[in-house]
Amino acid sequence: MRPAQDNQGSFLGRISIRRNQFTDVNTEQEQEDLELFQKHIADRFTELLSPPPPQPPSDETNTVASVPATEQIMSVTWLRKLMDVFLCCEAEFKAILLMGRDPTQISKPPFDRLVPEMLDRSIKALDICTAVVNGIDSVRHYQRLAEIAVAALEQRPLGDGNVRRAKRALANLLIALSIEDKENVSGGGRSGGSSAASKGGATIGQLKSSSWAVGRNWSAAKQIHAMTANLAPPRGNEAAGLPLPMFIMSTVTVFVMWVLTAAVPCQERAGLANHLPVPKHLNWAQSLVGIHEKIGDEWKKKEKKGSAGLMEEMTRMEKLGHSLIEFADGFHYPAEKEAAESAAAQVAEMAEICRRMEEELVPLQQQIREVFHRIVRSRAEILEVLEQAAKLSAPVV
Repeated sequence: MRPAQDNQGSFLGRISIRRNQFTDVNTEQEQEDLELFQKHIADRFTELLSPPPPQPPSDETNTVASVPATEQIMSVTWLRKLMDVFLCCEAEFKAILLMGRDPTQISKPPFDRLVPEMLDRSIKALDICTAVVNGIDSVRHYQRLAEIAVAALEQRPLGDGNVRRAKRALANLLIALSIEDKENVSGGGRSGGSSAASKGGATIGQLKSSSWAVGRNWSAAKQIHAMTANLAPPRGNEAAGLPLPMFIMSTVTVFVMWVLTAAVPCQERAGLANHLPVPKHLNWAQSLVGIHEKIGDEWKKKEKKGSAGLMEEMTRMEKLGHSLIEFADGFHYPAEKEAAESAAAQVAEMAEICRRMEEELVPLQQQIREVFHRIVRSRAEILEVLEQAAKLSAPVV
C-alpha cells in the first residue's frame, strides 16, 4: 500500500502548509481538499476491487511476476491492505476536520448533531474490532486442525493410521467452519456453541473454548445496524461542505467493519449480507459498491448452510477438507496412484494455505488493534476540540 501512504503524506503536508498560512479555512481551499479526499477514497478502493496488473519481467532477475492469488478479495493479504486503506483514509479525514480549523465551527449546527453521531459510531466500531480480533484466534485454531491433517497426510508411506488421524482433524475442521451464526452466541457468549462442540469431541471443544471479549448478548448485526442509523448523504449546501467528508468517513468505517464481520467468526451476524446502505450514485463510492456486491453474494450463499466466515483461506480450506475426507473414506493401503497424486496436490495446497495463515494472521490482528487505538485517539482529539469550543463560546462572567 505504498502509493496510498505516499498520497496520504502529500495530502497531509498540503493541508498543514496551507492552513498554517491562513487563520481561517476559505471555501475554495476546503473544496479542493474535499475533492482530493474523495479522489483518494475512490482510488484506494478501486485498487482493492481490482488487483494491479501483472508486472513485466525484470531484466535483472529475468523472472515473470504476476498478481498472486493471495490478493483475492477477502484473503488475509487483501484484508491487511483494507486495514492500511482505512488508516490512510482516517488520517486524511482527521486533517480535514481538525487541522487549522476554528474549534467552534464543529460545535455549531449541523455539526452539533453530526459529530455526536459520528463519535457514537466510533464506539460501536471499537466493539467490532474487539470481536474480530478474538474471531481471528478461532481462525488460528482452524489452521492448527488443518496442519494436523497435513502432517498426517504427508507421511510416506501413507498408512491407515495416518489417514484416520487426518480424517479426525478434517472432520473437526469442517464442523468448525460450518458453525451457524446463532451457535456463535450460545454457551455464555463464547465463540462457538455447545452443540457444535458435542459433535466434534474434545478437539472441537478446545477449539471453541476461547471467550469473546464482548457481552453474552452482544450482536455484530445490531452494531452494524446501529452504525447505519441516521447515516444519509448530506443535501443542499451541506453536500459541498464539511458534512460531506464526515458522511464519507462514516460510510467507510461502517463498510470496513462490515467486511471484517463477514470475514471471520463473529458473534451473531444474521441478516448482515443484505444490510449495508452504500450510496450507489456517488462516484467515490463505486468501488465500495462493487466490493460489497461481491462479498454480499457469497455471504448469501454461505448463510443458507452456515459459515464461520468468508475469509478466502477458510473458504478454500473447507473445499479441500471435503475432498480429502472423500479420499480418506475410500483409502485402502496401498493407495491407488492416481488418487494418491490428486490427494498429494490438495495436501500441498492446504499446507500453503496454512503457511500463509501462519505468516499473516497475527499481523492482521495487530493491524486491527492499530485501527482500534487510532479510533480511540481520534475520538479523544475530537472531544478535546469540542471542549475547547465550549470554553470559547461560553459567556464571559
